[in-house]
Amino acid sequence: MNTKHHNLVPDNLDAFWMPFSGQRQFKEDPRFIVSAKGMYYTDSQGHETLDGSAGLWCVNAGHHREHINAAIAHQLESLDFAHSFNSGHPLAFQYASRLVKHVPDPLNHVFFTNSGSESVDTALKIALAYHRRNGEAGRQRLIGREKGYHGMGFGGLSVGGLVKNRNPFGLLLPGTDHMRQTHGLAGNRFARGLPPEGEELAMDLQRLVELHGADAIAAVIVEPIGGAGGVHLPPVGYLQRLRDLCDEHGILLIFDEVITGFGRTGACTAAERFGVVPDIMTTAKGITNATIPMGGVFVSDTIFERFMDTDVPGVELNHGYTYSGHPVACAAGMATLDIYEQEGLFERPKTLQDTWQDAALSLCDFPNVIDVRCFALLGAIELAPLEGAPMQRGAAIAKRCYEKGAWVRPIGDSLVLSPPLIISEAEIKRIFGIIGEAICEVG
Repeated sequence: MNTKHHNLVPDNLDAFWMPFSGQRQFKEDPRFIVSAKGMYYTDSQGHETLDGSAGLWCVNAGHHREHINAAIAHQLESLDFAHSFNSGHPLAFQYASRLVKHVPDPLNHVFFTNSGSESVDTALKIALAYHRRNGEAGRQRLIGREKGYHGMGFGGLSVGGLVKNRNPFGLLLPGTDHMRQTHGLAGNRFARGLPPEGEELAMDLQRLVELHGADAIAAVIVEPIGGAGGVHLPPVGYLQRLRDLCDEHGILLIFDEVITGFGRTGACTAAERFGVVPDIMTTAKGITNATIPMGGVFVSDTIFERFMDTDVPGVELNHGYTYSGHPVACAAGMATLDIYEQEGLFERPKTLQDTWQDAALSLCDFPNVIDVRCFALLGAIELAPLEGAPMQRGAAIAKRCYEKGAWVRPIGDSLVLSPPLIISEAEIKRIFGIIGEAICEVG
């Protein structure tokens, strides 16, 4: 069936400016997804593919969950919208109370946003405002990490470390700096689980302290596991060393858990799985199983109480969004949390980890595979780039995987994987089997 003549394909492909897309190339051979259920997508030609990426790291409970759909429809029947500016609706408070029980103490307060990018910018603003409240207004510098991804808001882009995302927009925010990345150590290639080498790279924060002064640094933000940079795992001991340095110098530690939150690592959060608790934690994506845009920023008791500790009437934090705590998003989030709890999905990646790692590492000796990174239900197969044509091998193999029935995402020349948490052992083996066949066929 010719896609261009299928009745599900729009006539006008110019009105919608697509995000992160080569729109001219897309128009030459458009791919339109028209339905999804469970672990599978179906496109406009009726081609079914196994979802190896949970959408974009976000459909953690699988597609078309009727319990979530029903909750959204029910909420729309009673209250479609109410803002949260000096007002409120019960569901936002009820949902927040449930959510904070799933993150480590003392992260007992959540500020609702609408996306991961908003969550990051919110977290950075809270960090800056917190230090001003403490009489340390000089703490204005924000530290990110090379190859880090923290969304596309100006704050997140400024602390992010992906050059192609940063370069088109000039100087971005002043007062930011970046620690060294943790990826690329030869001794960590093909590691089973967390890489053994590189804990000392956390000490790069000490270099920045000595350069700028501890009293100039407000916060450090890192992804516990780097996602959009290509699934970069933290070396054993790295996150705890970073936590210790932040405590030593009075710097707030922010974990960006937009990808790792809500079960991806085998616990609700990577903070719980790794036993390292930040001062602030950003979330989004899996919070509503991607049905309604939403995010949440969790903050410690110390931070929250510092804002509340005032005799001056009025707004404690001059920040927020029209849709913060949107009632329909809260309903979707509550229903999603029901599924996570009832089906034990937060813990499921831990139980599947051996199967996942066995399947991923079975590709070690395949042609042009130069690294495999795998932990819980996250993975990346890194390929040697074609000479003079970086990213082309990864794109070609990902396209072949799609044709063979598995949708995996190329980031550079790495194929990254983060399937819905409902994936079966047979489906894990099928995904990696298809990847292996595609690698051999494409070369």
